[in-house]
Amino acid sequence: MNKSSTNQRLPRAKGIDMGTYYTPKECAKKVRHLILPDMNRKIVEEFITILGMRDTFEEHQVPIPNKVVMYGPPGTGKTLTAFYIAQMLELPLILVRLDAIIHSHLGETGSNIRKIFEYAKASPCVLFLDEFDAIARTRESNDEVKEMARAVNTLLQCLDDFGDSSIFVAATNLENELDRAIWRRFDTKMIYSLPDELSRRQYIDLLINGFEGETGLTEEVCVRLAGCSFADIEQIVLKAKRKAIIESCSLKVEHIVLSYEEYCPSLN
Repeated sequence: MNKSSTNQRLPRAKGIDMGTYYTPKECAKKVRHLILPDMNRKIVEEFITILGMRDTFEEHQVPIPNKVVMYGPPGTGKTLTAFYIAQMLELPLILVRLDAIIHSHLGETGSNIRKIFEYAKASPCVLFLDEFDAIARTRESNDEVKEMARAVNTLLQCLDDFGDSSIFVAATNLENELDRAIWRRFDTKMIYSLPDELSRRQYIDLLINGFEGETGLTEEVCVRLAGCSFADIEQIVLKAKRKAIIESCSLKVEHIVLSYEEYCPSLN
């Protein structure tokens, strides 16, 4: 497990660490190139503002929101948003490893889920589960494995008992497969989609910033990379920059074209 310099220990499953611990400073490094759509940025800002007014909301007996679910295509910024929330709240982020939680032995998966939630309740943090559908899949399917159905029941109990000292963030690309009861436990929902033209241009500018490029490069790249996710754009631009460095020249559209063909974003 990757850990900060603190002495905190994360739960273990059969001797395996179940998560990676990131300090707020480490989270800040992760989000240098984060581009959030206006709606999602407003949601995050309001969420953080409310948490900063905890006493006022408690005075009015209005519950504090602390459960966020993000859904949409891969590579659109969901994971980075979790890091951003942790950075803004100055809380560590616990990135849960689902492969260490899910277990074939009866009751083991539910036990592992309970351990990680108990840790988060005792140590204020942002608890982040990516690919959330792996443990929150609907229980209505006839071929649903009973062990996973029990795990969903345990997850529901953990969400109900979570308290408000920590933040729970989940992300999924398969929102339609989540159990409906799980959906109802979230007070904040954020939809992600492939970047529009403005978001692409902003992101490309961030990636190219400080790197010499030919005139009109950003506009041309923005058009050519339409339909790509942020993750795709990053990998293509990085490949193009490597080509420019090898050739000891400025970044050109032809570098982007070649990188796009090599990377094949439609296959990722």
